Amino acid sequence: MPLPTATENDVQSAVRAALKEDIGSGDITAMLIPDTEIAAAKIISREAAVICGQAWVDEVFQQIDNSVTVTWHVKDGDRVEPNSVLFELQGKARSLLTGERSALNFLQLLSGTATTCRDYADIVAHTQVKLLDTRKTIPGLRTAQKYAVTCGGCHNHRIGLYDAFLIKENHIAAAGSIANAIAAARQLAPGKPVEVEVESLNELEQALDARADTIMLDNFSLDDMRKGVDLTAGRAKLEASGNVSKATLAGIAETGVDYISIGALTKHARAVDLSMRIES
Repeated sequence: MPLPTATENDVQSAVRAALKEDIGSGDITAMLIPDTEIAAAKIISREAAVICGQAWVDEVFQQIDNSVTVTWHVKDGDRVEPNSVLFELQGKARSLLTGERSALNFLQLLSGTATTCRDYADIVAHTQVKLLDTRKTIPGLRTAQKYAVTCGGCHNHRIGLYDAFLIKENHIAAAGSIANAIAAARQLAPGKPVEVEVESLNELEQALDARADTIMLDNFSLDDMRKGVDLTAGRAKLEASGNVSKATLAGIAETGVDYISIGALTKHARAVDLSMRIES
């Protein structure tokens, strides 16, 4: 699965920062091993998962020692079963051991994010809804986690504060009205997507009249979501948000909204259990 351009640029800097904090002035334990010692290793998943993070793993060993060979047996987005061999390493034992933790940290986190997303996506596979992530990501790893979201079958909301408008209650209060806020957004950055958050059907009508591109239904009841879908009749995209869980997800999707945004896709991801075995 190709990486977005921004993510390709971010991989190197994210790995550089991870290695700096882990290695510091040098891996003194790895120095116990002769520099000439060659080893092989296998990286194994201890649980079922959706894999993500190949580019970050490759970059770890590229930066530590570009003579290390990384041989992958899976690709990003693949589902694996427990005890699956994900990739193999061949090279200096020092290099393999020094890179182990940083490589696995990236892989276990991003695979955890992708696995969580796949779990959610499977719940709504019978509908047309798209599940969206949020900006509730680990600092410094936004594009990495958003890439993992796509590997798990979900979709990206805006990347940051710069690529789309999301007009919320305080923005509306400061602007004076929903219509004023949307008009100001159109004037400030023509062509940028404009989304507005609403808390009632009355506010939904105001956002429709002001021609928002997307309208976020914040903590609407299922009944009001269905009414909102009928009222909107395709004039804007509708996004449901607020207190979404696996238990409530299917019901929300079945109301006919276009999107559901879920902070848990990234902020609640649990790292996948991985291990590395040195073989020689």
